[in-house]
Amino acid sequence: MSGAQASERKRALGVFERFLTFWVALCIIVGIALGQMLPGLFHVLGNATVAQVNLPVAVLVWLMIVPMLLKIDLAALREVGQHWRGIATTVGVNWLIKPFSMALLGWIFIAYLFRPFLPAEQVSSYIAGLILLAAAPCTAMVFVWSNLVDGEPHFTLSQVALNDTIMVIAFAPIVGLLLGLSSITVPWDTLILSVVLYIVVPVIVAQLWRATVLRQGGQRALSRVLGRLAPLSLCALLLTLVLLFGLQGEQIMRQPLVILVLAVPIIIQVYFNAGFAYALNRALAVEWCVAGPSALIGASNFFELAVATAIVLFGFQSGAALATVVGVLVEVPVMLSVVHIVRRSRRWYERT
Repeated sequence: MSGAQASERKRALGVFERFLTFWVALCIIVGIALGQMLPGLFHVLGNATVAQVNLPVAVLVWLMIVPMLLKIDLAALREVGQHWRGIATTVGVNWLIKPFSMALLGWIFIAYLFRPFLPAEQVSSYIAGLILLAAAPCTAMVFVWSNLVDGEPHFTLSQVALNDTIMVIAFAPIVGLLLGLSSITVPWDTLILSVVLYIVVPVIVAQLWRATVLRQGGQRALSRVLGRLAPLSLCALLLTLVLLFGLQGEQIMRQPLVILVLAVPIIIQVYFNAGFAYALNRALAVEWCVAGPSALIGASNFFELAVATAIVLFGFQSGAALATVVGVLVEVPVMLSVVHIVRRSRRWYERT
């Protein structure tokens, strides 16, 4: 990032970044309130889906990630191999640790500690939903998290592409193993549509836009465009919070204790996996600009796929579907707190 770009970004986003915790809390409250006041509107927005992918959320995700993808020079992807330690760490956490640690946390908290507070007939379904959530690494939102920690964008893009490839092969076997099912019905339409909507199309749009701006005004013009678009990305993130909590406001008000109980293992899992990946990257002497997004990719989840799979396997009204929805609600505010920790710990991380 050039000095001019960094200065413009600081001026444009300073207020948001300094008071991000307040904005997040406000958006959660506003979202729940609007969900109660305007249930009809949120039902319409919630039903605007294709293959379980919510289109209003998809539009907001586009507004978040396209400005970040503008930073990526596809020609520089050939250099990503030098970050192999960060790639190995992220893949290991996503596929060898996260699903199994969530299964353990689900058993400890849902099947044992909090069992008296939950409907007995739904306990196993809740655990299944948590496992589905952990077995699907995040696809789109990691661009947001990576941008907020000034992560290396080419590493982020390559890691997301690698995770998507592994997901096609490993998602069903891991879920089947942990749930004790002989076969898993993967909602391939959701998986494929999400990858196309959140990765393929935005990358194409961003690269065409980048080429046009560079051709007309060079790097200086691109820096100006990025500076102007930066507030749009964060505003879209906050609107996503309002929409998500508005869509699930009725559920939150109807069974707040169940929501709170299910959130506990999800939150612990996010901090555990992010912390483990971050510390492992530091032990391996990985650059901070790679370790940050590596930790965040290792902790976040592909909630569209998790929700769709839970509905296909267990039904719309199942405890598994509810558990994955709780993951949706928890993800953004918790991941923003992880972003804050990663940014504040940079000096410690880079200390020899």
